[in-house]
Amino acid sequence: MSDNVPEERTGATEPDTADTIAAALGSAAARSGLGALAQADKPNGKVLLEAMGGIRGIVEAVLPGLLFLVVYTLTQHLPLSLGISVGVAAIFTVLRLVQRTPVSSALGGLLAAGASAALALLTNRPEDNFVLGFLTNGAYAAALLISVAVRWPIIGLIAGYLMNEGTAWRRIAVKRRVFAVLTLCWAGMFLLRLGVQLPLYLAGNVEWLAATKLIMGIPLYAPLLIVTWLVIRAVYRKLPAAS
Repeated sequence: MSDNVPEERTGATEPDTADTIAAALGSAAARSGLGALAQADKPNGKVLLEAMGGIRGIVEAVLPGLLFLVVYTLTQHLPLSLGISVGVAAIFTVLRLVQRTPVSSALGGLLAAGASAALALLTNRPEDNFVLGFLTNGAYAAALLISVAVRWPIIGLIAGYLMNEGTAWRRIAVKRRVFAVLTLCWAGMFLLRLGVQLPLYLAGNVEWLAATKLIMGIPLYAPLLIVTWLVIRAVYRKLPAAS
């Protein structure tokens, strides 16, 4: 049985809608780690570092959470721990504004840190500093799983945009299957975070909750990112973009 099968069509507007969604996802991906890897001839340590936002981007992503962990572990003082964490995120954002460098990631981190801190202070429960992260991971996992269930895996939409194929990859069964598996892998990462961190939240173990959030952040994200790109590149070497 041939791997090339006609694309399913459930309505006249479905391709247009899918193309719009793919373009939006692809545009975002082009500015993300996958986009950085796609522009490189050969992935290596330097390229992966750039895909992570460089040393500065990694420091901005890790340092606020690390400071919260250290200060809270040493002092058990919630307002001080949150103040230092959010304050550092604010400093990073201000520095980017002053230097006129892209501010979106730092600003997003600041808003997330501020909202999480506000919730924790409002409830006076240190573990509530992580609730927004749970909601974010859950939303990402749900979106990824739904995209596979409806046979429009998000990784396929992103890959099609980055490889200048649009949604034509859906006509090739091998690509559909590979992109579905990759999408499930990303959903698995978000679900794994929830599976490990939610029990710690329910137990009120703030120190381990903060530690596992750091451990399951970039150390999980970076390998999955590069594996995803290597698989996408291998698929398109074997099966070029459909016409």
